[in-house]
Amino acid sequence: MIRFVLRFIGMWLLAGGFVALVLDGVRSIASSELVLAPFGTTWEATSPGTLASFQSLVETSLSAQAWDKAVAPALTAPLFAVLGGLGILLLLLGRRRAG
Repeated sequence: MIRFVLRFIGMWLLAGGFVALVLDGVRSIASSELVLAPFGTTWEATSPGTLASFQSLVETSLSAQAWDKAVAPALTAPLFAVLGGLGILLLLLGRRRAG
């Protein structure tokens, strides 16, 4: 059952990454330059309260340096790469083992 849930969520994330890639491609063609939507900007536009909560959680649980050195640069990654990477990771975790 857990494998099914991991594969199901992984497929949805992978599909979301593909949609984000197509949207970035359309924006890039329209503006005649490479346009990539950053993960952090999309998260801020979608749910600003949760991003602020996550930042305070990281800064209080770990440190402010952890936010500055690890999380903040990850938020600048393209949305399609983050969603696609998480989707592939969940699909790999949910796959059947041979043997």
